Order: sequence, then C-alpha cells, then structure tokens
Amino acid sequence: MMGGKSSTIAAGVCGALFVGYCIYFDRKRRSDPNFKNRLRERRRNQAVAKQGTGLSKLPDLKDAEAVQKFFLEEIQLGEELLAQGDYENGVEHLTNAIAVCGQPQQLLQVLQQTLPPPVFQMLLTKLPTISQRIVSAQGSLNEDDLE
Repeated sequence: MMGGKSSTIAAGVCGALFVGYCIYFDRKRRSDPNFKNRLRERRRNQAVAKQGTGLSKLPDLKDAEAVQKFFLEEIQLGEELLAQGDYENGVEHLTNAIAVCGQPQQLLQVLQQTLPPPVFQMLLTKLPTISQRIVSAQGSLNEDDLE
C-alpha cells in the first residue's frame, strides 16, 4: 500500500515539474523579441510551400527522358488522386501530363472515354491555364539560353 502511494506522489511531482518546465520555456520563447518575426516568416514560408504543391515543376522540355518521366509521374498521381476522390488535384496532374504529352489529342480521347463527364469537363476547363504555364516556361527557357 505504501509503495503505491509514494509512486503516485512521485508521478504527480514529475508531472508538475514537467508542466512548470513547459510554462517556463513557453514564456521565455514568447518574450523573445524575434519570436513574432520568426513565426510570421515560418507561416509565410508554409503558405508559399502549400501554394507551390499544386503546381508541379515542369521538366526541361528539351530533355525527352525527363519529359517522359514527368508525364508518367503526373498520370500516376492524377489517377491516384481521382481514385481517392480528390478531383481538383487529380485533374491538375492530368492537365500537366497533357501539356507535355507528344500527342495530346489521343490522350484526351482516352481520358474522355475513361473519366466521368464532370471530371472530364474540369480537365477541359483547366487546359488553357496549363498551356499558359508551358508557354511562359518556354519563354523563360529561351531567355536563359540568351544569357
């Protein structure tokens, strides 16, 4: 009986010390003059990273192997996301694949037969935006080649 009571008291003291330790370092962290600046910067970086996840980095369009790898990855990701019910991101990846595809008309015909009509409509509405990204990416590549 005595051993159970003393272990309970020891556990209580350890818990109180731990809570005190947490409170002490939380106050120390919050009183740091750079805390808010670092917190804002971290949140800004996370927001930028979150926005960038939807837009896959396009491969070098001159490198056929990189384009093929990118195409296969985007098709696979798109299919997986559509299977999970995430239609928005699935369609985004499929449009990336169509944009770098050598024969987009044939791929669109296959997708039209396999995708439900509302999802295929989403795909068609996203195509112009990805085309603009491709054109701008090629433009920046040409500018890099000039330097």
